[in-house]
Amino acid sequence: MINTPGNIMKQGVFSENAVYRQVLGICSALAVTNLLANTLFMCVGVIFTTVMSNVTVSVLRNHIPKRVRMITQVLIIASYVMMVDIVIKAVSPDIHRFIGPYVGLIITNCIIMGRAEAFASQNKPWPSFWDGLAAGLGYSLVLIAIALIREPLGFGTIMGYELPGKDIWWYQWTIMVMPPGAFFMLGILTWIARARLVKNKTLEN
Repeated sequence: MINTPGNIMKQGVFSENAVYRQVLGICSALAVTNLLANTLFMCVGVIFTTVMSNVTVSVLRNHIPKRVRMITQVLIIASYVMMVDIVIKAVSPDIHRFIGPYVGLIITNCIIMGRAEAFASQNKPWPSFWDGLAAGLGYSLVLIAIALIREPLGFGTIMGYELPGKDIWWYQWTIMVMPPGAFFMLGILTWIARARLVKNKTLEN
């Protein structure tokens, strides 16, 4: 398939979304999706890191010796993750207190490393930019969907604001506050997404 921005975005966000297609990057899905605010900060950090690392690896792809390419890519990713960590700590110390330990895990996020190795190291910077953006948005779409379910059911809030009439109808789902709640939600979303993909392929054929 031609690497046009439209095709790259469609694949990265939907048909080849790494979270529900390959079950990658799920550590943060389990750790930060109990609150939407935490999730949004993590998603912005991952999108920034994926885009910038892709572009950087692409620019340097002809200058990085093959035998050290993996460790070089890790160092590039780590540099951008450090920037993300510093910015989050400066902008929102309270949120950084909760997600700070998980921001460092972005360095080992398989999605970022995978796109750098599989795409950016073999393509020019402009397509690599779109590939990184698509991968980051695809990741974010899944995490935000999980958070939009976990926070209301677990805390009765959205972005920290109480739901209307919470005292009248709301009953806490304790499991949604805990990591198993993220497992369940990720499993359900993966099932729905894959079933839809199979249906679309069947219709195409």
